[in-house]
Amino acid sequence: MTDHSSSADGAGEGWPSQQPAPPQLSAEAARSQVAAAWVRVAPQSNVPPGQVAVPSLPPRADRPAAESKKDKREQAKAERKAEYERKRAARKAEYESKQAARASRKGGGKVSASATSAATTASAEATAPTAGAGPSAAQDAPAPARSGAKGPDARFDVPRPGGRLPSNGRSTHVALRATLLITTCVFALGSCGVTGLVIGRSSVSVKPAALDGKDLDRYRLTDFPVQSAAVFAEEYASLCMTYAPENTDKRRESLSRYISAGVDRDCGWNGKGKQQVKQANWDGTVEELPEYGKNGRYLNIQVTYTGGRTTTLSVPVYVKDLAGASGLRVVGNVGEMPLPIRDTAPALEKSEEVVDQELSAQLREQVLAGYFKAWAASDTTALTRFTTPDATPAAVSGLAGALTAPVVQEVQALAPEGTEVGKKPTYTQGQAVPARVTVVWGGGGADDAKAEVALKRSYRVTVVNTAQGWFIKDIHGGVMDPTGGRADTPSTASPTAAPASGASAPPAPAAPSAPSGGASPGLPASPKPAASAPAP
Repeated sequence: MTDHSSSADGAGEGWPSQQPAPPQLSAEAARSQVAAAWVRVAPQSNVPPGQVAVPSLPPRADRPAAESKKDKREQAKAERKAEYERKRAARKAEYESKQAARASRKGGGKVSASATSAATTASAEATAPTAGAGPSAAQDAPAPARSGAKGPDARFDVPRPGGRLPSNGRSTHVALRATLLITTCVFALGSCGVTGLVIGRSSVSVKPAALDGKDLDRYRLTDFPVQSAAVFAEEYASLCMTYAPENTDKRRESLSRYISAGVDRDCGWNGKGKQQVKQANWDGTVEELPEYGKNGRYLNIQVTYTGGRTTTLSVPVYVKDLAGASGLRVVGNVGEMPLPIRDTAPALEKSEEVVDQELSAQLREQVLAGYFKAWAASDTTALTRFTTPDATPAAVSGLAGALTAPVVQEVQALAPEGTEVGKKPTYTQGQAVPARVTVVWGGGGADDAKAEVALKRSYRVTVVNTAQGWFIKDIHGGVMDPTGGRADTPSTASPTAAPASGASAPPAPAAPSAPSGGASPGLPASPKPAASAPAP
């Protein structure tokens, strides 16, 4: 027994123990063992009955202590302040460098030692990290952007609210502010000018433009009451040129109410012979009376006697009150003047006109014969068969029986412009065509024994082409004479009737050459009625 123990003790003292090493535990298993040991040795607090005491675990050694929100805010505030100080120092350094460069240029390239040292110090302060920022702030602070840098490495300083822009954008900012200021001033001045102009125009009374003497003479505008003076002169001329021996005293008394004291009270008559005025009218001629200025005028009155002779009488008239047209008086003796000069009318140029003979005959036979019969009697029911829905009042009213028994003697329908002579014209639907129509009223043909008076009248008719045929849209009286000239010359004078003095003789009415429906003289026979034409 003793030997074994001694040997064992000797072995334990001289040789190391050959026991195996304990197995390696994971981190979670080791933490669990530590927590269990901590529970055994930690002092237990009083736990109410029915509850289990949950011990607090010790803090993990690999985690830093939790920071409060207040500490985080203070740290962020300190970092922002450090960044602001750094940027401020950088701007100051840049400003000092520019000042030094400007002083160098002014001084001929020599920079003072103080300016150089100030720029160097400011640059060092700008590049050095802030003391309170710590090493992390110095490492995280971005490097200042190089002048002219481009790409992702370029940085641009953004000023704080209310601060100034960086030096490289200051000129643009100043120009923008100046532009906005100038634009605002221009708009304000323009608004003030327009407002002043409107107020000035509204406060000043606008007077009508006055016409000079040339305009008054050109348009026959005057303050002289021409119409009232003309009526007064017509009455005096009618009394002056009408005389008979048995009415001498009464005539003299009547004339004295029109004339001034020095005018002949017999109006130039010697008391012998007779004469009667049929009509006395002012011919529109006005001549200035210099002795009375704007209050006097010579007025020409055309006098027609019962025997047919016509003459012109010049009457001097004075008006005292121009505005009221009162105080009229004949202030001189009258004088006879010739009638207004008649001249030759020029011939009309109609070389480009093309008359559609086929259409003219069709209108005369199928449309105009029935239309003029209904138009003469003002038969509204029959007129609707020949007129368009938008016909003029003249085309649908008629003569109400003033003329009867119409015979369409001649029709000239004008082809559209550009139609060549000898070619058949074409008409589109809705196209309007003018036509010259000659109608003989008051009698029929040669078989009408009761016809005693025949009156030839001319009309300008507008017809419209429709899907149902030709219909009348408008009618006007009178047709121009294409010949021109004058009828009172020996070559053109009528052998049966002599014209009156100063007037051209009207053409003698021609008797109708054929009854209604007959062919017109000088026109070809009418073609077969078209199916689309309205029935008369």
